[in-house]
Amino acid sequence: MKIDGRPYRSLWHEEKVVKFIDQRKLPYTFEIFTAKTINDVAFAIKEMVVRGAPAIGAAAAYGMALGEQESDKSAALLRSTRPTAYDLFYAVEYMTKAIDQSENAFDAASIYIESIIDRCKKIGENGEKLIKDTMTILTHCNAGALATVDYGTALAPLRMAHEKQKSIFVFADETRPRLQGLLTAWELFQEGIPHALIVDNAAGYFMRKKEIDLVIVGADRIAKNGDFANKIGTYEKAVCAKENDIPFYVAAPASTFDPNLEDGTKIVIEERERQELTEIHGKTIMPDWISVKNPAFDITPQKYVTGYITENGIQKK
Repeated sequence: MKIDGRPYRSLWHEEKVVKFIDQRKLPYTFEIFTAKTINDVAFAIKEMVVRGAPAIGAAAAYGMALGEQESDKSAALLRSTRPTAYDLFYAVEYMTKAIDQSENAFDAASIYIESIIDRCKKIGENGEKLIKDTMTILTHCNAGALATVDYGTALAPLRMAHEKQKSIFVFADETRPRLQGLLTAWELFQEGIPHALIVDNAAGYFMRKKEIDLVIVGADRIAKNGDFANKIGTYEKAVCAKENDIPFYVAAPASTFDPNLEDGTKIVIEERERQELTEIHGKTIMPDWISVKNPAFDITPQKYVTGYITENGIQKK
């Protein structure tokens, strides 16, 4: 991805130090979070310094490299950070096998990260074929380079379409409560892609007005039958898209598909702290007596999905 015209990845390693673009600070300030230990990486994942399923997996791979001397303990710690994203568990399993086989841990982690980047690039190449000139596309949450190390999943096809000089416009849902849509808007701004940030509840309004041609979202875990978990609010977008005859696609690499789950009913949904709703950037916006519920994800049944954009092509349901 480009930041002020310079190429960056959302995370990388230098020697045995892992560096992250601190997504908690974007788009207001650009800061680097440095992780020197497995505990630092676990903090980065849990506190959303890094977020997005593929990027979480990449962080976990580096974390396992930092904690290779106690790999079982490191694996347990990382698995406890974010229960919904399957890439996390996929990466931990990959690294556990590499360490057990006495491979160089950082070399193995680097190979894993490069494979994720390559998969996302191919997702972009495959998904770009769905995008016609003058299309308006809706996306929910942030599934760009920040969430995937580079290229993105849902945003990769948009980047490729823009590079091919297709005239497109993107609606980015703000995605309360963490406002990841702001990160999407920031990425689109950096790439020069025309866009508008909208409140989550405005998506149905624009769909009904026939101002949206296509919906592409990412995923955090996809069951064998195609049910998938993604950021809270995705299910509503899928239902609205179905009602308005708008194609709805899920973009994700193979590492997001969980072969152990028959359907979405068994996906564990992470419940996050109340402060994400009651505060914005450290400022309290609600009184203390307010009781809140804060599920981070919802499950969208496969019947609402037109197809899945993967590195292996577009899979119709």
